[in-house]
Amino acid sequence: MQVHSASPEELLASLEEAAQPLLFPSESDHPLRPFRWDGGDVPSPSALRAARGAAAETPVEVTTVGDFFAPVLEPAEEAGDAALTDAGRYRQLVALLEAHLTDLRVYRVGSVDIDVYVLGRHPSGAWLGLRTKVVET
Repeated sequence: MQVHSASPEELLASLEEAAQPLLFPSESDHPLRPFRWDGGDVPSPSALRAARGAAAETPVEVTTVGDFFAPVLEPAEEAGDAALTDAGRYRQLVALLEAHLTDLRVYRVGSVDIDVYVLGRHPSGAWLGLRTKVVET
């Protein structure tokens, strides 16, 4: 069975729908938004700094989708029903990313007030995914 590959626009719409009710938890919760990387070929730390208008010494951490989403995919038992419902939504969101994108990685740009980009390569060659913000003091 061949899986239909969604166009970049279809995938961005699906990501927006899947992420709609979710806020990524940190010291200040922020929504996950669909994102298309238009900064050239492969998103690199220097290109991400430039796109954000950040200084050359701004830290950029690259991590995996699994590591980034781990806290929301398996919430603690005492977290309650809402966290368990959200965990299911996060699992669907990660599955959507993994089904349609390759070379998935997460870029965390900055410190304290951190811009997060979850990006992968679409079959069309475009880099697509999600962006959000986390606050860690």
